[in-house]
Amino acid sequence: MDCVFCALIHAGSARWVSRGPVASAFAPLTPIAPGHTLVVPTSHFADIFDTPPEVLAETMALVRRVADTMRSALQAGGVNILNASGPGSEQSVSHLHFHVIPRWGDDGFSTWPTDRSKRQVQGDPITQLASVITEGPRPQAI
Repeated sequence: MDCVFCALIHAGSARWVSRGPVASAFAPLTPIAPGHTLVVPTSHFADIFDTPPEVLAETMALVRRVADTMRSALQAGGVNILNASGPGSEQSVSHLHFHVIPRWGDDGFSTWPTDRSKRQVQGDPITQLASVITEGPRPQAI
């Protein structure tokens, strides 16, 4: 198997938090905080754009269960939920995954970006997004 997450799921060799037919959760090899967990669709989907809405919904429901459990079992003050989808996002494994990272006020690190994008977009990007979401996507020219 080319996908490291599919190989882990198939072999059953991960440190499992939850295993299900649609979504699963396991510890990453190099956690950045105690309890850091990866939540993935059990079947292979490359990214958020490739994942069917019903699979994405169940995966996000597991993200929420993991986050809730981090607050109760680990007394985390909050969580960071991180995802990179698509080649322009620095996605490291081409299998949809969400890092759920428990946070405490005194944990000594930040997962929030400190720099701003250098990318410029013509017009008002928020207006463009709102317009397409409200009206639906325009057909693309062939």
